[in-house]
Amino acid sequence: MLLHSLIHPPLLEALAAAGHGSKVLIADGNYPVATGVNHHAKVIHLNLQPGLLDAVTVLHALQTAIPIEAATVMTPGGEDPTIFAEFAHSLPGITIDRLRRDAFYAAARGEDTAVVIATGETKHFGNLLVTIGVAPTDATS
Repeated sequence: MLLHSLIHPPLLEALAAAGHGSKVLIADGNYPVATGVNHHAKVIHLNLQPGLLDAVTVLHALQTAIPIEAATVMTPGGEDPTIFAEFAHSLPGITIDRLRRDAFYAAARGEDTAVVIATGETKHFGNLLVTIGVAPTDATS
């Protein structure tokens, strides 16, 4: 039995194949998953219906399985979308970088994007690109 809350077998397999420095895209319901990502990335569809599953719920599940060392959002310019505060609250101690739309798409298409999770997130600009960090070591080693 797994000890963390993430139990989705294909997602666990994709995360296990990724490593330090690999990126995971949590994509909102409007994101062009078929064309806006690295074609070698493993795409996991969790978008059952609008609102299910949302990006923050997926982020929380990911945090139980992988260390996150960096994060990037797609910014519209101007006022921050409401979901940015939710991401920041969920990632204490991590500065969230901001990229405009075209630069964000370019980053998501990068060779280091290993996993893409399509969600049912309905909030605008609810996309988050996270970088997998280094797993903590046992202090006795």
